[in-house]
Amino acid sequence: MASITKGIFIVAAKRTPFGAFGGKLSSKTSIDLAEVASKAALAAGNVNPEIIDSVVVGNVISSSSEDGPFISRHLLLRCGIPLDRPALNVNRMCGSGFQAIVTGAHDITMGDSKVVLTAGSESMSGAPFHLRNIRFGTKLGADYKVEDHLWSSGFDSYCKTNMGGTAENLAEKYGISRQEADEFSFRSQQRWKAANDQGFFAKEMAPVTVKGKGGVETSITTDEHPRPNTTLEMMSKLPAKELDIDPAKLNVNGGAVAIGHPVGASGSRITAHLVQELKRRGVKHGIGSACIGGGQGIALLLESL
Repeated sequence: MASITKGIFIVAAKRTPFGAFGGKLSSKTSIDLAEVASKAALAAGNVNPEIIDSVVVGNVISSSSEDGPFISRHLLLRCGIPLDRPALNVNRMCGSGFQAIVTGAHDITMGDSKVVLTAGSESMSGAPFHLRNIRFGTKLGADYKVEDHLWSSGFDSYCKTNMGGTAENLAEKYGISRQEADEFSFRSQQRWKAANDQGFFAKEMAPVTVKGKGGVETSITTDEHPRPNTTLEMMSKLPAKELDIDPAKLNVNGGAVAIGHPVGASGSRITAHLVQELKRRGVKHGIGSACIGGGQGIALLLESL
């Protein structure tokens, strides 16, 4: 209980730009991206890797790279954290990045760690295709299907739905019209553009270096997913009521509609932005939240000191 009394503090928070699907960052694995953000955070907080007691990483599609299941351990190694420190992967679907932070806070609260490196990372562009049930031979004439893991990893086979279906159910339940949904999406794009133009994301951003044609290196410093030129008319052509939240306080600089939602990374991205935005606005409290596949949800309350 001593840790709860003293408080648990975020010393530094960094993120990489969010890339578009199959875009400029598609050659980078989830571990590559986590490494860039983590090293930048350690440097920003003047934290010696030697004092890190444990590492927790949120990640959903571990099959997106050959070493995906080792993401937390490999992040530890790449960051120069001592070999004898524990590393843990957590998968709580869309809430994985938040859960990594919560689990790190639990470690501190219980006295297992004093300093924890937490991260959330995802490379959805690397999601593979699977061919199931052929390991022990095939049957003549059997219709084996190639499975898109990007799609199947977000489909809940128990209730036979995905988050898109859930969104449709909620829209019907709460009477959210297509017009309202389009306006919300449009607002997200416009807020991201306004915030980006004013440099609001600069302090949280860790640039990623990629190689282009001829091996020429380019530094990616801005989110690739947003479409700031989107109009309401364009959205209408594309095939938060209960909490009574003031729209002016919700996704103040744009949200996942604009920036993107690489599932395991969003919680970390939102938290990193909240840390900087609370300071910039000079306000005390901020909440980050996300849906979780399977009918769950997660939220963090941050206090700026």
